[in-house]
Amino acid sequence: MSNNNYKIKGFTLIEMLVTALIFSIVSGAIMGVFVSAIKLQRYSLVHQQLLNQVSYAMEYMDRAIRMAVKDDDGDCISAGQNYEVSNENRKIEFKNYKGECQEFFWDINDNQLKVYKTDFGSSLFLTSDDFEVTSFNFQVFGDGMDNDQPRVTLSIDIKAKGSGQQPRIKIQTTVSQRNLDF
Repeated sequence: MSNNNYKIKGFTLIEMLVTALIFSIVSGAIMGVFVSAIKLQRYSLVHQQLLNQVSYAMEYMDRAIRMAVKDDDGDCISAGQNYEVSNENRKIEFKNYKGECQEFFWDINDNQLKVYKTDFGSSLFLTSDDFEVTSFNFQVFGDGMDNDQPRVTLSIDIKAKGSGQQPRIKIQTTVSQRNLDF
């Protein structure tokens, strides 16, 4: 006795293939969004580190340049000068408020910013190895000889090392000397 009222229910091969295709498209889209979010997070973290490096270096240089004094004796730079820029505007020298000779410069071999003070005896890095300086310039306006307040304009172009799209920051600031001895 056979019963034809019962049909075997199941999925056809076509239905299974369509389901697998839809599942792989949705999974691929979700993975793409996830990978993009991770790349964006990495870029943001590197950009924040770069911003921190540039902020630290600029604040350090700004403070030192602002507190520079005129070198009346010519111990560090030419007598009567406040600042001396050399090496194609990539280095600035001055006498700091403690009477020490100090300089900031771009070491193009390491692509790093460095500071040299006589009490250090050697130069120290202002930026880390994770970033490279691509441009660094100083311009001095008003040397104190013509009764203009000395001002120094610093400009830095720095980027993260690595392949692919890396963050880059270009920043410029002008600092006026605080200790005015005309």
